[in-house]
Amino acid sequence: PARPPLPLPRRLHDAADHRPKPGGPLTLYRDLVSQGKLRHDVYQENVASELDSLLGRLERYEMEMEDYHTKLSMWDSTRENERRRLLLEEAEDKQHDGVWIDEKRGFLDKLISRKRRANIEPGVGRWVSYLNRERKLDNLVGQKPVAPVAPKGLYLYGNVGSGKTMLMDMFYGATEGVIKHRRRFHFHEAMLEIHDHMHDVWKRRDDGKSMESSAFSWISGLPFDAKIKEWLIGEEKYKQDKHQKHILLAVADKFLVDRQANKCGASILCFDEIQTIDVFAIVALSGILSRLLSTGTVLVATSNKAPEDLNQDGMQREIFLELLSKLDETCNKILVGTETDYRRLIPTDGSTQIHYYWPTNPDTRSMFEAMWHDITNQTGGNITAVTIPVMFGRSIEIPQSCSGVARSELQTI
Repeated sequence: PARPPLPLPRRLHDAADHRPKPGGPLTLYRDLVSQGKLRHDVYQENVASELDSLLGRLERYEMEMEDYHTKLSMWDSTRENERRRLLLEEAEDKQHDGVWIDEKRGFLDKLISRKRRANIEPGVGRWVSYLNRERKLDNLVGQKPVAPVAPKGLYLYGNVGSGKTMLMDMFYGATEGVIKHRRRFHFHEAMLEIHDHMHDVWKRRDDGKSMESSAFSWISGLPFDAKIKEWLIGEEKYKQDKHQKHILLAVADKFLVDRQANKCGASILCFDEIQTIDVFAIVALSGILSRLLSTGTVLVATSNKAPEDLNQDGMQREIFLELLSKLDETCNKILVGTETDYRRLIPTDGSTQIHYYWPTNPDTRSMFEAMWHDITNQTGGNITAVTIPVMFGRSIEIPQSCSGVARSELQTI
């Protein structure tokens, strides 16, 4: 039996009231259609219109986020300065009271002090002092600035080849020069970056176990006894552990930061081909996306599946349902319902075709060598060996490379 026709696109706003933005995705889409480079598709045009509308809302939101990040940076700096001041006051009190200078204290004082410390469960004293310090900071510095209300993002889903990635990339290109804080990831690229950030967090934790860690360098020059400095380092370690207890939240806070420019997170995240291939993907996506969406990031995502169909194996169901709830709260779902696979309509020539030579014999080797020499002669560059840095501090040696064309044995890569 014939499949029922897919529903026509649902418009989130009145198209008659929406004027295409110059240089926006809708204008670009219509230009490509009029030039004959794209075939008109009602679903694609609807998505382009929605992306165009979102771009207009993001311009104002970007300015609001700039102001928010400025206030947040000032708040963080002031709170950290006040926190250290409170720590130093506590350290001075301990030094003046002779808490750890046992040789200057009488027998009775030492006995009372030992009993008092014995009655405190390990870790509880530090936890209480941390909470008391946080309450004081709330009163001194005030509450954390509130992020502006973010416009709803878009979750585009539909068949392969329906144009989802093309439309998202039109939108991302249109944000250049308009949205300062923006990132675009493919799913696999994002997973690699998440692993890289987790590696960094774990490495910092290991480095932080050292008393000589740079995180505690500000303590070394203070005019306190060694025992007082040890107490200060213990308080700093406790604060670090509290902040890094949930590693995915720590990763999310760094995920969209421009590492080289040390800038704040993105206002817009374009995420191509969201999928849940395993338990880690579900847990990581749920934790990180939920955190980002809760702190003002606007998501434009593509997937071959609707959100509710992403986890058909039922892995980590409770965590997955939390992600669904957050996506429903922060994104509008749009079906790109065309049944045409436009990838099959793209013309190809010899230079863009994939060549696979098999079986391995003198004839196929000769054909491969001829293709290699033909390509490298066209580029006009020199053939050299290059080293390409990859994740986690590793690198790959490419024995022959020429103007972006690489040649390597399979076992090398």
